[in-house]
Amino acid sequence: QVQLVESGGGLVEAGGSLRLSCKSSGFIFRINDMAWYRQAPGNQRELVAHITSVGNTNYADSLKGRFTISRDNANNTMYLQIDSLKPEDTAVYYCNARDKFVTTRDYWGHGTQVTVSS
Repeated sequence: QVQLVESGGGLVEAGGSLRLSCKSSGFIFRINDMAWYRQAPGNQRELVAHITSVGNTNYADSLKGRFTISRDNANNTMYLQIDSLKPEDTAVYYCNARDKFVTTRDYWGHGTQVTVSS
């Protein structure tokens, strides 16, 4: 199987920046596209950004401009750079990977908490 472990979350003041990381291990050859999702208290999990295996990216329309997704395939790590953080960015951020061979199978990390103080 595939294991995903997020890191880099924390408490930050509004206007600050964070870089989240997602380290993949296990059957990494099965990983195709990857993505970051987030879930705020009382809300549904929402897509933040998506990146293909060759680095093509797209973002949730409401989040364009402050979020940058990237991946380092050589080191099996995906990143999410978040700039100009706002209190409404407070959420648990999850790493997601889509299986290359079973396209209905998704892998998830346990999440990393981002808290933005005003």
